Amino acid sequence: MRITKLFNDFFDSEKAGGFVLIACTVLSLLLTNSYWSEEYLALWHFQIGHHSFEHWINDGLMTIFFLLIGLELEREIYAGELSNIKNALLPIFAALGGMLVPAGIYLLMNYGTETQSGAGIPMATDIAFALGILSLLGNRVPISLKIFLTALAVIDDLGAILIIAIFYTKNLIWSNLLIALGIFAFLLVLNRLKVRNLIPYLLLGVVMWYFMLNSGVHATITGVLLAFAIPFGNGNKKSTSYILQHFLHKPVAFIILPLFALANTAIILNSDWQQALSHNYTLGIAAGLIIGKPIGIWLFSFLAVKLKISQLPEDLNWQSIFGVSFLGGIGFTMSIFITLLAFSDVEHINNAKIMILISSSIAGIFGLLYLKASLKKS
Repeated sequence: MRITKLFNDFFDSEKAGGFVLIACTVLSLLLTNSYWSEEYLALWHFQIGHHSFEHWINDGLMTIFFLLIGLELEREIYAGELSNIKNALLPIFAALGGMLVPAGIYLLMNYGTETQSGAGIPMATDIAFALGILSLLGNRVPISLKIFLTALAVIDDLGAILIIAIFYTKNLIWSNLLIALGIFAFLLVLNRLKVRNLIPYLLLGVVMWYFMLNSGVHATITGVLLAFAIPFGNGNKKSTSYILQHFLHKPVAFIILPLFALANTAIILNSDWQQALSHNYTLGIAAGLIIGKPIGIWLFSFLAVKLKISQLPEDLNWQSIFGVSFLGGIGFTMSIFITLLAFSDVEHINNAKIMILISSSIAGIFGLLYLKASLKKS
């Protein structure tokens, strides 16, 4: 019951955060294209210690978001859905399909062009938005479907983190990277020595973040590494991991992600903004999120069950898996995050953001309508 309560806390904070994200996105777009546009944009470019406010949000605060994702993944592995290998393989295969197929579609449309680096954009799933949409269906949704989508999205985000580390790392500075990894190794030693006090982990985590930031590897990777260094223990309310994860729910959902949405959806919509939707890279994003995601998630899930690698929970059917696979096409936060790493041209970034918002909305609405029609009222 303790594990179920923490999962419910995570689910509730994420779904509520999803609605806040929607409101922040609409507000940001309105302000960016209003009389106060200049002042609003200047806010995010305000310099603090040689970096803009937007940069501190994307490289600093988002590390805390990835720390929470890492803690939830750790809990799923040790005591949740992923602790049973037979159960774990279903969302793992689903996430794998949800990454490979969209990336493949994007590359088919952009291979050999200057925008082929955007293949990681349609691979991501936004947990907050996806769970927020699913929660609109209330008690129609089986608990297994909630767990499946949560596990899928968490694994998806882990995949996105690995992609960021491997493919979007430039000008690697080995000395700083080795120091960061040395700190991580020391934290693992503290874990093995059963040091339960959070303070040394958090303080050394900040130092590890600094060296990771200056290594060329994206600093947010620190969040996931720190999560797996923090002691899980038996996972009860007194465990170090539980205390930190419980504390982070609301700050991440209601402060960090809304700030990210406000800063990164400040998109100026010119009179000819529709033309942005006709480029190969924007069409690749749309096809990846709206078509590639549901096909990849459903197909790989189906194959995993039919090949007896995994099993379908008793209270789920292939209709519900198909419906929730469309919610996997809600990229938003993670897709925008990868866009900032994949492209350097401002026009490419803005056009990609516009298409991400449109595609995520289409995927979310279709998934909601399909599940509403297919799930029985409880």
